[in-house]
Amino acid sequence: MTPETVADSVDADALVDILQQAIAIPSVTPHEGDFARWVHDQLDDEAWDQRVLAPFDDTRANVYAGIGHGRPSLLLAGHLDTVHADDWARHWAGTERADPYGALIIDQEIWGRGSADQKAGICAILEALRAVRRSGCRPKGSVRALFVSDEESGQPGSGVSAGMKAAMAGGGIPRDQPPDFLVYTEPTTSAIYTAQMGFLIADIALTGQSAYFGRPELGVDALKAGHRLLTALWEHSDRLRAQPAHPLIGEAFLLVTEVRSGESIAVPGRFDLSLIRKVLPRESLDDAAQSIRDITARVAGDHGVEASVEFTAPRDHPVGGTPDETPVDHPAVQALGASIASVTGAAPRIEAAPYWSEKSFASAIGIPGVYFAPGDISNAHTPFERVEIDELVDAARTLAHFVASWCGLEPVPTTN
Repeated sequence: MTPETVADSVDADALVDILQQAIAIPSVTPHEGDFARWVHDQLDDEAWDQRVLAPFDDTRANVYAGIGHGRPSLLLAGHLDTVHADDWARHWAGTERADPYGALIIDQEIWGRGSADQKAGICAILEALRAVRRSGCRPKGSVRALFVSDEESGQPGSGVSAGMKAAMAGGGIPRDQPPDFLVYTEPTTSAIYTAQMGFLIADIALTGQSAYFGRPELGVDALKAGHRLLTALWEHSDRLRAQPAHPLIGEAFLLVTEVRSGESIAVPGRFDLSLIRKVLPRESLDDAAQSIRDITARVAGDHGVEASVEFTAPRDHPVGGTPDETPVDHPAVQALGASIASVTGAAPRIEAAPYWSEKSFASAIGIPGVYFAPGDISNAHTPFERVEIDELVDAARTLAHFVASWCGLEPVPTTN
């Protein structure tokens, strides 16, 4: 049995059907429970030796599965949650696409919230392992699947990688024998993303003293201090951009995303801003955070205001998400590229993620990895989220080929 034969065992119609089923189950953060149970049920077949539904609070759960115990070993991962669909319903009201969970097929694309981000990747994993079994084989090495809640940001009280943190603490990723390689199925348009930016998000407040406009000498103008702070932050961003860019990720920079200030006919007593900082793999997240603290403290001291800096999006680090990179010449990266070439006839594309996601959790315990899946992140989170059926099928075939070539194959044991 060859990897090509395994790839050819992918059932395209069955794959489309399970993706439509998956889209039909809303799983907006933090309400992933129903979809987690559906995924757990889908794992109840001979493609896996074991499966676990692992609740980590009253309404949420992760899902783990595995087959085999040998080497080489592989971890296939994805997140169960999606962003909300409020914008979808407003945009398509009164049309055939009005239902964000309708999984409508239009021009050979499957539309719906979560279609690309990232239920297509999850379903490609499910079908890839079914193809291995359908071919009469099982991995000679081992394959683990990890599907986690709480990857997406935006919903109150969620989006802090609670699911991945629970998996790290509760056995979803075995620390005693960590897998040799990770494929996390964030949408990549079927490119291989070997690198990702890091990030931090900060809320900064400057507090002065409000005073009636006719007696400005009694106030301390927080808006004036904020103007200087904005200038200092933009100057800092220019210095970051002047440093050498990463060959895949590009430049580091800082972006101010929101500003708030002003009083009713009075000296502004408070100034607030929010920012996001792009961090490159060669940079320290701690140093990036300290630079922002130092700039803010200097401006506050010069203008006689009080200052606070709060980092509001901790992921795998107290101030944000860690940058990560796997060498392009890693044997598994090369093997995945060879699988892409075998299935599609096209050379693999090696790129960087224009986002942060959770593969750095695995990297921190010695598991190198990449992102790979069908779908385009540029239409995720929008009313235009969709995935091409041909790309979906090719991605499942690529994963099936990669499992066979990286982990090896052995015949399914026969029984009397």
